[in-house]
Amino acid sequence: MAQMTMIQAITDAMRTELRNDPNVLVFGEDVGLNGGVFRATEGLQKEFGEDRVFDTPLAESGIGGLAVGLSLQGFRPVPEIQFFGFVFEVMDSISGQAARLRYRTGGKFNAPVTFRSPFGGGVHTPDMHADSLEGLMAQSPGVKVVIPSTPYDAKGLLIASIRDNDPVVFLEHMKLYRSFRQEVPEEAYTIPLGKADVKREGTDISIITYGAMVHESLKAAEELEKEGFSAEVIDLRTISPIDIETIIASVEKTGRAIVVQEAQKQAGIAANVVAEINDRAILSLEAPVLRVAAPDTVFAFPQAEAAWLPNYKDVIETAKKVLTF
Repeated sequence: MAQMTMIQAITDAMRTELRNDPNVLVFGEDVGLNGGVFRATEGLQKEFGEDRVFDTPLAESGIGGLAVGLSLQGFRPVPEIQFFGFVFEVMDSISGQAARLRYRTGGKFNAPVTFRSPFGGGVHTPDMHADSLEGLMAQSPGVKVVIPSTPYDAKGLLIASIRDNDPVVFLEHMKLYRSFRQEVPEEAYTIPLGKADVKREGTDISIITYGAMVHESLKAAEELEKEGFSAEVIDLRTISPIDIETIIASVEKTGRAIVVQEAQKQAGIAANVVAEINDRAILSLEAPVLRVAAPDTVFAFPQAEAAWLPNYKDVIETAKKVLTF
């Protein structure tokens, strides 16, 4: 075991798969010699050469098209979209091409592409750099969407994503890149895609979340415990497909639930989770399922970011509404 930050775990996952499979290629804007804007690919070009880890022009549409084309030739591309706010430039490659390739060809071809990209607030980035746009991806059939919250999960999920035969959008919250360390195995391991993780057991309320909000929810759960409430925290890890079974098992145990996301409330992952709970476990509920989310506005400028983003206090306030209903 080694103590790793999330960014180190992500680099280690790519290094592992570059060694494991000669068809794995890593490319994107400044990912070669510079090692990427966050140094996620640092040292990989030196170890594996410019044919396997290389820079591209500053054109997300070109990166996406190259990735789809390479996947058709038997490669496993791992392209980096430098910030996920730029995903609109590559949407056709992801949702219009990679996502539909298996269906369109009757199973003859598939697109084993892992689109990596940083996102998320709390680090005072410029406009269009921090947006939580995972809801766009989750509504694209044929694409798996993965968002780790810990270094351990990041490595195991990224290796699983690269090995998966379907296109995967792998989103990395910028605030979590270097915020803490965790023991991570140095050897290869995988975490199944589409499987949630119960980060904290509880009996009174289920808090269902993902990404950086996992840590806000865990902090909220600790504070709620001081007041005599036992909160269970579920980390979705994969938001498409969602692990419905784990969610429903938790809700049937606790009878109460809230769903927490950093993204704006409208049309978000939280809304989908609430709908699934109501469809499958409404008779187990002792109170309505509520949501914690950002306001339905464009992402705030850095000066107002802290007031705009959800935090553990919002989670506590919403949980108490459900607990005392």
